[in-house]
Amino acid sequence: MRVMLRARLDTQISNEAIKNGTLPKLMQAVSEQIKPEAAYFGPSDGGRAATFVFDMQDSSQMPSIAEPFFLELGAEIEIYPVMNAEDLQKGLSALQG
Repeated sequence: MRVMLRARLDTQISNEAIKNGTLPKLMQAVSEQIKPEAAYFGPSDGGRAATFVFDMQDSSQMPSIAEPFFLELGAEIEIYPVMNAEDLQKGLSALQG
């Protein structure tokens, strides 16, 4: 299932991760693990944020994906299902029964 993960990073912890070089390593490791179709980084609610869109094969993957953000960056995480335009068209056409 296509999902979007939004991580809002704790400012103090992510400042330290930038200074000691662990932030880019963590983002690279996450990207290698989830192989996102899209990844975006920017401000959110006055802090740093990362957004990934990827295919989650099974909900049991959530801990291995989310825990590094919690443990290493003190992040607040949201994961929810999303559709692209093709998915939406497919879903809407199923209503035409």
